[in-house]
Amino acid sequence: MELNITCIPGDGIGPEIVAQAKKVLSRVCEKNGHTVKYTDILMGGASIDVHGVPLTDEAIAVAKSADAVLMGSIGGDTTTSPWYKLPPEKRPEAGLLGIRKALNLFANLRPAYLYDELSAACPLKEEICGKGFDMLIMRELTGGLYFGERKTYEENGLRTAVDTLIYNENEIRRIAVKAFDIARKRRNKVTSVDKANVLDSSRLWRKVVCEVAEDYPDVTLEHMLVDNCAMQLVKNPGQFDVILTENMFGDILSDEASMVTGSIGMLSSASLNDTKFGLYEPSHGSAPDIAGKDIANPIATILSAAMMLRYTFDLDKEAETIEKAVKQVLKDGYRTGDICSEGCENVGCSRMGDLICERI
Repeated sequence: MELNITCIPGDGIGPEIVAQAKKVLSRVCEKNGHTVKYTDILMGGASIDVHGVPLTDEAIAVAKSADAVLMGSIGGDTTTSPWYKLPPEKRPEAGLLGIRKALNLFANLRPAYLYDELSAACPLKEEICGKGFDMLIMRELTGGLYFGERKTYEENGLRTAVDTLIYNENEIRRIAVKAFDIARKRRNKVTSVDKANVLDSSRLWRKVVCEVAEDYPDVTLEHMLVDNCAMQLVKNPGQFDVILTENMFGDILSDEASMVTGSIGMLSSASLNDTKFGLYEPSHGSAPDIAGKDIANPIATILSAAMMLRYTFDLDKEAETIEKAVKQVLKDGYRTGDICSEGCENVGCSRMGDLICERI
């Protein structure tokens, strides 16, 4: 198979971590008889420096012509960077919003996995996290409260703000189908999270998800109210496989789930459209304070590349090979500075990439 991948190195530590992900991808593809074509484009601050805008039409066209996009990180120091003296629509993050819209990326996937070797970093009690957990939060990314009509006005001297939460059945159905399809690649369980005891939008959400579930008799479906889900994430995270939810709930719950893993430097993510196309990136930021020092943790980006192999190319075996290599490196006692602990060897960004390649 030939993999056509557009890469966005981005800003800060982005170029360093993307370089390691490409190194690992190339290694696993070479081992399994695949070829990879990489095409780099600029986005974010790097694009502003060259083109004056965070995302060009030409960059979008290149991304659309690829099978998938692998991205580093976007943005810089908001207090010192000249990028943040620009109008909001010209700042680095506007490029990210722009490419999501241009590529119709409506499904956001954020895994939260607790490695045995990093369990000490988990803030939960050992009796709660001792057996580990492996969940994936599927968040609807382009609808709901964040994209509904909004306004602020004054009436009779009283300031009032209105935000509109709106979903139609097609928006719900397409994200639900993604969740059930991915559950089949995991442990065949979907937990749909809503607020159906209060919100009409959630009642429609629950009804449509139930309709989709009829086509997946091999996948277990359960419903959970969002407040209960927030509690269950810290009470018994091991119960979850795929959590399916709307935009705002997913925004909040995915951040909570990331914190119980103990290290955001390990967390991958993906944003998918209604085909196999996806944009894959780490969940962490650009960390401009450590950029260029070869000390960044590339594992989240490397694991994002593994997600790409699994969800865009259906290369599950190759994805698992990368994930096992990461686990083995951690088991062997190698760590970047953000996850290093007593008795482990602190290695740099490039060396971590090499160590993972050696175990493929």
